Amino acid sequence: MEAFRINGERLWQSLMDMARIGATPRGGVCRVALTDVDRQGRDVFIRWAREAGCEVEIDQMGNIFARRPGTDNALPPVLTGSHLDTQPTGGKFDGVYGVLAGLEVIRTLNDQHYATRHPVEVVVWTNEEGSRFAPAMVASGVFAGEFSLDYGLSRTDLNGVTIGQELDRLGYAGLRACGGQPVHAYFEAHIEQGPILEAERRVIGVVQGLQGQRWFDCTVQGMESHAGTTPMPRRRDALFGATRMVQAVHDAALAQAPYGVGTVGQLLVHPNSRNVIPGRVDFSIDLRHPEDDPLKAMAEAVRAALDRLGDLGLTGTLQEIWYAPPTPFHPDCIAAVRRAAEHLHLPHMDMISGAGHDAKYLVQVCPSAMIFIPCKDGISHNEIEDATPEDVAAGGDVLLQAILEKATE
Repeated sequence: MEAFRINGERLWQSLMDMARIGATPRGGVCRVALTDVDRQGRDVFIRWAREAGCEVEIDQMGNIFARRPGTDNALPPVLTGSHLDTQPTGGKFDGVYGVLAGLEVIRTLNDQHYATRHPVEVVVWTNEEGSRFAPAMVASGVFAGEFSLDYGLSRTDLNGVTIGQELDRLGYAGLRACGGQPVHAYFEAHIEQGPILEAERRVIGVVQGLQGQRWFDCTVQGMESHAGTTPMPRRRDALFGATRMVQAVHDAALAQAPYGVGTVGQLLVHPNSRNVIPGRVDFSIDLRHPEDDPLKAMAEAVRAALDRLGDLGLTGTLQEIWYAPPTPFHPDCIAAVRRAAEHLHLPHMDMISGAGHDAKYLVQVCPSAMIFIPCKDGISHNEIEDATPEDVAAGGDVLLQAILEKATE
C-alpha cells in the first residue's frame, strides 16, 4: 500500500473556507438544505472539484458526483463523501468533513500522479440532516432504491415547499438518474458526534454499523378555551398531554439503557396564544437503539402512553414516518478501514454509530463502511462543534488508504 499522506493543512483550510459560507455569530454554520446558502456551498464544492480535474454530474435529487477517472473506467467507482447541509445551529465539521476529506484524497492522488484502477468519486448527498425536509438522508435513500424519486421530490418543509421545487429554483435539478449506477465500495468519513473516542483516547473509530431509528409525527388533540375562565378540572389542554408524551419518550429510552435514546425535538402549539389553552400540539419523536427488539419496545411504550391520554379527555395520533433498522457494514470495508488505521499506527477502536448517515442506505448498493474521528467533548449539532487539525488529517489518511485498497482491486 502506498505510504503517502493527505495534505492536512490543505484539508483544514478547505474546511475553514467552507465554514465561512453560512457562518453564524457564535462560530457555527447555518447551511440548511436547499437554501440559497446551501447553493453557495454546493457551487464552491463544484468549483474545487473541477479545479482538481474531476468530471461533475448532478442527479435528479440534486446529489453531486465528482469523478476522478481510473485506468479502467468501465469499472464501477469507489465512492466517498457525505453532505454539505447543516442543522440551523450546526458546526463546521458534521457532513462537510466527509465531503472535503474525499476531495482531499483526489487532490493527493493528483499530487502523487497516482492512477487508481477504479474511478474515484466524491458525492454530496442532498438533505442528509432532515431538519428542513423529513425524513433525513432522503436523497441517498432514493439513490439506493429505498424511496421512489417521486417520494423524494415531493417531501415538503413546514411552509409546504417541496424538495423538487427548491432544486428547480436553485438550478440543482440534475439530469442524471438517481440510482441504478454500480458502485464498487463506499466509505464515509465523519466526526463521531459523541464522546467515546475522546474518552478512550482513540483517533479512529472503525464503525461496525448504525443503530436503528424510528421517527414519528405525533398529534395530541384537546380543545382551545379561555385561560382565565376555564377551571383546571374542566380543561382539555393538549400541551399538558404533550408533556406526558415527552415524559413517556424519556422513560421509554431509559427503560432500554444504556443504548436507548429518545428525543422530542420539534413542537408546534396551536393556537400558540398566551391566554388560550392549547387545543392541538403537533410534535416529532425520534427513537434509536442498536438492536431492533428494544427499539420496537420503545415504540410500543410510546403508543401505550398515547392511549392513556383518554384519561385527560384528549385524543392523539402517532404516525411512523420513517423506520431505519439497525444496519451492519460490510466486513471487507470494515477490514480495509482497520488495516489503514493499523498501517498508519493510529489508535483505533470498533464502534457503533449512534447517528444516522447516508452510509445507511449505501449498504443496499455496495460494500460500505465509515471512519470516525473525535469531536471535542462529543458535541455535534451545535455551533461549538469542534475537532483538531491533527485528527482531521488522521481520518483523511485512513480514508486515503482504504480507498486505495479498494480502488486498486
